[in-house]
Amino acid sequence: MKFTELTIHTTNEGSEIIADILWRYTNYGVAISDVKDVIALRNDKAMYWDYMDDSLLSQGSDVLVKAFISLDETDKVLPAIRQDAEEAALNGQGFINFGSLEMTKREIEGDDWLEIWRKHFRPLHIGEKIVVCPEWIEYKKKDGEEVVKLDNNMAFGTGEHETTSMCLKLLQQYLTPQSVCIDVGCGSGILGISAIKLGAKFAYLTDIDEIAVKSAQHNCKINGVEDSVKVSRSDLLENADIKGDIMLANITAEILCRLAPSIPKNLKKGGILILSGIIESRLEAVLKAFTAQGLTPDKQIKDGEWFALSFKA
Repeated sequence: MKFTELTIHTTNEGSEIIADILWRYTNYGVAISDVKDVIALRNDKAMYWDYMDDSLLSQGSDVLVKAFISLDETDKVLPAIRQDAEEAALNGQGFINFGSLEMTKREIEGDDWLEIWRKHFRPLHIGEKIVVCPEWIEYKKKDGEEVVKLDNNMAFGTGEHETTSMCLKLLQQYLTPQSVCIDVGCGSGILGISAIKLGAKFAYLTDIDEIAVKSAQHNCKINGVEDSVKVSRSDLLENADIKGDIMLANITAEILCRLAPSIPKNLKKGGILILSGIIESRLEAVLKAFTAQGLTPDKQIKDGEWFALSFKA
């Protein structure tokens, strides 16, 4: 089977938003190629590199987001993808730099893209306990580790992006065996699955995107946690009456600010709120929006261009 490999040129901060857009139009795979990932591989003490082309380290800030689309769907979806990407850039104007958003395409064989896409991923150690591992890679966990498997259709969050890894690091600091966790905008389900693997009692996951919901449900199944997790399709926490000990939201600052008024009804007294997906220019707005709801800032961490915050109710 032949596919179109569509590439969009963007930036590190815009890459996950562009990847989310591309997942709306394909079930065949999306990959982010970022020079930061190459540097991480080079610095991985568990791997030995005999030779690495120096040109890989001189790509500047250009990040490539690739989607693989069936050939017969390409002409139909390309205009919609372009429109969605341009709208995202317009909405993020002044806050998120999306780069050029130049689009290129080429025709490839199905086996080629699958192999390229799978080579992009490796087991990721995040915090003290979590190891995020693609389903097709065999990994023998060490004492004290918990492995979170993600399948071939690794949509919306693999742990590689700074925003996701910071959420996981903060989660490990607050979780208790009795915790009920809520993940707003769950994507692949990585945060909720990690919570259960770390010993939480229950996790409620919600996302507005149907593909993300299906991906999260499948990932819960392959991790054996489906009995402790509920995944719902909804816009933020509309009509949800569940109360959490820990709530996580790894989404854009603008959506976080829209979420703020609903927090008190869904977060238990004394509960913890963990937020990520925040760039420096929007940090003050997010702090103001959530302190206005009576929440007390507790921790703030930074990785690259991104910030993550925790609050106490």
